Amino acid sequence: MGGVRRNENFRLNCGGWEACRTADPTLIARFAEKSAFVPKIRLAPVTGATENIGFADEQSFYYSMLFSAHKAGLALSIGDGTPDIKIQSGIGAVKWLQKQDETVRAAVFIKPYDNDRIFARVEWSESVAECVGIDIDSYNIVTMRNLVQLEKKTTAQLKAIKQRLRVPFVIKGVFCDEDIALVKEVRPDIVYISNHGGRVDTRTGSTAAFLARHAAELQNYCDHIWVDGGIRTAADVATALALGARQVLVGRPCITALCKGGTEAVCAVAESLRTL
Repeated sequence: MGGVRRNENFRLNCGGWEACRTADPTLIARFAEKSAFVPKIRLAPVTGATENIGFADEQSFYYSMLFSAHKAGLALSIGDGTPDIKIQSGIGAVKWLQKQDETVRAAVFIKPYDNDRIFARVEWSESVAECVGIDIDSYNIVTMRNLVQLEKKTTAQLKAIKQRLRVPFVIKGVFCDEDIALVKEVRPDIVYISNHGGRVDTRTGSTAAFLARHAAELQNYCDHIWVDGGIRTAADVATALALGARQVLVGRPCITALCKGGTEAVCAVAESLRTL
C-alpha cells in the first residue's frame, strides 16, 4: 500500500490539511458557516486485502469492514480488482447488509478496463450501487495497469459509461490538469479528487492542495466534489468542507482500527472524525 519516491505523496497528503489551515487560519470558521452542509464521511474503496492487509480472503475482509463501517455510521464504498472475487466480495457484503437494512447502498468504483468489461460490472452491482465511479487514477499505477490491461479512458468512453448508468456517475482520481480537462468534457455528477492514497505519480503534491487550488473551477462541471488522502482528524474533515468538498473518504485509519480493535475501534475512529 506504499507509493513512489519513498511514499512522498502519501506524506504530503497527511500534512496537506494542516498546511492549508496554516495558510488560511479562517478555514475552520468557514466550516462553521457551512455547518448546515456537513458532509458524509465515507469509507474509501479498498481491495487487495489478502495482498496488502493480511486477511485470509477478500470475503472476510469485506464482511468485517463493511459491517463495522455501517455500524459506525459511515457511508460505504467498494472497490474493484483482479480476480473478480474482489468486487464480487464487496457486492456480496452489501447484499448481506441489505438483509438487515434494505436501504444500504455503496459507491461502487470500477477499474478502467475496456467498456464491455465495465458494463458487466455495472450489471453485477445494480442492486447495491448508490453511484458508480471509474477509477481513472489506477491506470497510472504501472504494475496494476500491466497486470490487468487497464485503459487510459477517453472522453467518449467515459460519456458512454455515464449514459448507461441509472445512478450518479463519478470520475475518481482527478489529480492533474489533464484530469480537469476530462472532467470539463464529460461533466460527471461527482468529481473525486484522489491520488490513490499517494500511490499515483501523475504529479507531486497533496490532495488537500489540489482541492484548494481547483475546487472553484471543478464545481462548474459537476454537482459535488469528494476527496480522500491523509484525512485523519475532524479538523481535516472541516478543512475539506471549507475548501469545497461535499464528502470525504477515509481508508487506512478504518483498516488499522479494524485490525487492532474490531468494530468498536472503527466506531471510535468515525466518532473522532465528527468531533472538532
